[in-house]
Amino acid sequence: MHQPDSRQDLDQDPDQRLDLDADRLREECGVFGIFGHPEAAAITALGLHALQHRGQEAAGIVTFDSNRFHSERRMGLVGDNFSRREVIQRLPGHLAVGHVRYSTTGETILRNVQPLFCELDGGGFAVGHNGNLTNGLTLRKQLVRDGAIMQSTSDTEVILHLVARSLRNRFIDRFIDGLRQLEGAYSFVALTNKKLIGARDPLGIRPLVIGDLDGHPILASETCALDIIGARYVRDVENGEVVVFDEDGLHSHKPFPEMAPRPCIFEYIYFARPDSIVGGRAVYNVRKTMGAQLAQESPVVADVVVPVPDSGVPAAIGYAQASGIPYELGIIRNHYVGRTFIEPTQQIRALGVRLKHSANRAVVSGQRIVLIDDSIVRGTTSTKIVQMMRDAGAKEVHFRIASPPITHPDYYGIDTPERDKLLAATHDIEGMRRIIGADSLAFLSVEGIYRAMGYERRDPERPQFTDHCFTGEYPTPLTDLTAREHSPRQLSLLAEAS
Repeated sequence: MHQPDSRQDLDQDPDQRLDLDADRLREECGVFGIFGHPEAAAITALGLHALQHRGQEAAGIVTFDSNRFHSERRMGLVGDNFSRREVIQRLPGHLAVGHVRYSTTGETILRNVQPLFCELDGGGFAVGHNGNLTNGLTLRKQLVRDGAIMQSTSDTEVILHLVARSLRNRFIDRFIDGLRQLEGAYSFVALTNKKLIGARDPLGIRPLVIGDLDGHPILASETCALDIIGARYVRDVENGEVVVFDEDGLHSHKPFPEMAPRPCIFEYIYFARPDSIVGGRAVYNVRKTMGAQLAQESPVVADVVVPVPDSGVPAAIGYAQASGIPYELGIIRNHYVGRTFIEPTQQIRALGVRLKHSANRAVVSGQRIVLIDDSIVRGTTSTKIVQMMRDAGAKEVHFRIASPPITHPDYYGIDTPERDKLLAATHDIEGMRRIIGADSLAFLSVEGIYRAMGYERRDPERPQFTDHCFTGEYPTPLTDLTAREHSPRQLSLLAEAS
């Protein structure tokens, strides 16, 4: 197998070298909505703040005040844009939806920031989307051929046009008409002048929960957004379900054939906040169990277990408890450093890796350490961390990953490189070990992931989770990917705008 020179690769990309978080999987979006609350905008801003981990590049809020819609869409973090009173005052109303966004490629541009808003013949319609439509580009090109004028490069805009073109009388029927034409993964929150709407794809790949704040219904990507505002968790929106909140309460629609749910396994491994409950499972406990399962599958004689902060912490605790090896913070993270830091000289630039992460020499020096992380993508981060441990005097460095090797890209709302840039897709375990420089390397097995989730095994006929990044088994058609008429640039634009 081809084995590139890892040091050469790092030198060719100085920005990658400066940030140990650069080689991470990224979620694209988080959504939030509330019905009937006099401080809807402020509460939505707080909810989005709790969901900030799902998207850090842009945020937006749309409200309705019984007369008109109001919209504020901003580049950057929620706290930098929606914490000022004057901004919230420009968002009056008792209905609100909000969105945080991470783009997969290229720059985020303001016209792609959600929620998107349009005026339909029945009134205003705002929508925010978490996920990715695998036929979004195909639908988009068809709509443009039919005369649609697109204002963004977002696949989310497709649903606006599909709803607008539906011939059904009731709005909810028009919305469902649009959903029936979509493929891929989605959780939508939408707003009209009378309704708050939530919708989840037929497999439930992307999460969406219902909450209640003093009688006011809430929709959110994760339960952590409920906790920050003191709301009560009610239930998950079911896979394939459309929920509508209006003055008469909750109305549930199930327009799709019944299917077994297949939520994204990466919500449990990495994306969801550790204090969230996803699909009835406490994410923190699941990650600890994955670490314990990893200790059973891949034991090693060592002196100390060290997590790669912050994502590796729960799994490392589980690994330490199951193995009996002491858990220590061998890497200290500085949370007060910006994302990029470009220094003028090579000598100073070489120190940049220590801006966000530093080795705790007192814990590491002279020790045989087990490094625990959640995943390996390109391998650049792992290489830097192993070298950091060596430089701090580690006697041995054993790398353990609390998920299986990522061998296939994602098309459902996760930012993954093309397959030939995924380290596990082009190298065997030994080849990967040599590149990252560890004394040993092991991953949690696919069956181990399922055991950690409470299943005896993975059902090969009907897998219980969306796990294609490990298995290559995609649960929906990949229409855009297989359509010959789409250029790589078009596919890139679609991924950018999700």
